[in-house]
Amino acid sequence: MARLLLAGAALGLALQPALAAGTESCGGDVPCRVADGEYRIALPPGGAPAGVYLFFHGYEGSAADQMRAADLIAVARAHGLAFAAPDGLDHTWSFAGSPSHDRDDTRFTGEVLDDLQRRFGFGPDRVVVGGFSQGASMAWTVACHLGNRVAGAVTFSGVFWDPLPRPGDCEAVPPPLVHVHGRADRTFPLAGRAIGDRWHQGDTFLSLKVLEERAGCRLGADTPVTVAGIACAQAQGCERGPLTLCLHDGGHEVRAQWLDGALGALGLPATPITSEVLP
Repeated sequence: MARLLLAGAALGLALQPALAAGTESCGGDVPCRVADGEYRIALPPGGAPAGVYLFFHGYEGSAADQMRAADLIAVARAHGLAFAAPDGLDHTWSFAGSPSHDRDDTRFTGEVLDDLQRRFGFGPDRVVVGGFSQGASMAWTVACHLGNRVAGAVTFSGVFWDPLPRPGDCEAVPPPLVHVHGRADRTFPLAGRAIGDRWHQGDTFLSLKVLEERAGCRLGADTPVTVAGIACAQAQGCERGPLTLCLHDGGHEVRAQWLDGALGALGLPATPITSEVLP
């Protein structure tokens, strides 16, 4: 994944934030509109980013709220990435097993990916997908069904919902992935939990097994690694690159320092980040 991103930068492929003919300007406080919704994007000042971190907000969040996460945006920029946030319809996401099915969010994400490429030049080798909580579940859906359109994934505190997809249900080989989850998470526990009497969050380990089988990872080939000071297990032999699970002792949260380490684990070096961003 990172080799593709970095190769573009090394070859001097200038990603121009200039808009394609016929598209209206967007960025910052002005949302970018697609057929089924909108997203927001923060481009680094004075320079063309190597790619974009496309981050799905959690339940009851919004793209506007997500764009106030200055620490995450700073980390993405330090790794040469713009930061983009799609807007969930009614502050939620629709995917297999989710309570909401008011919009086809896989189709919506495809529209966002099309727009990111048309407006900013962020093709499939320049997109890292991510998310938190229910937004992480949406990012896992993207890895499963649109994995050929992204180069990597960094997610926090959320996986598939029941019934889990079968490996063959994933229409694309998943990209390299780093998933960070808390052992003490009670909102989205590692084993999942019931939401009302109709829905159930999925098990983290079983969800990862779905991606491993689809990616052809070698069973029993997990390698211990450390990401941002967290002990992780990395599945080797995967078709597009390793799948990494990092478990910390905390709860339901995302931290800038974890994103920093995870993007580094994908091979994206960072420029120095201030201590205010990474406590």
